Amino acid sequence: MKAKPGFRDDVVSILLSGADGLREAGCHLYVVGVADDDDVTIWVTEVWQSRKHHRASLELPETRAAIGRAMPMLTGEFTGQEVSVLGGLGV
Repeated sequence: MKAKPGFRDDVVSILLSGADGLREAGCHLYVVGVADDDDVTIWVTEVWQSRKHHRASLELPETRAAIGRAMPMLTGEFTGQEVSVLGGLGV
């Protein structure tokens, strides 16, 4: 996702603020990353128990509140790729 200039760190803080409750919602992996040479792009990698669990997490009041706080700071440019996890470390 892309943040508006000057807002990347604020969005990252919002994304990380809700990480503690994700495991109970069915999230196995949640990683937020940035690059030192790109001050607007934020990468989020998530692994969920199922698509259903992920969709349900988006309806949680705390998730909806976080999205509401972050959206004004984002450009609206999002990319994503859904994959099937076959294995690896940390999953």
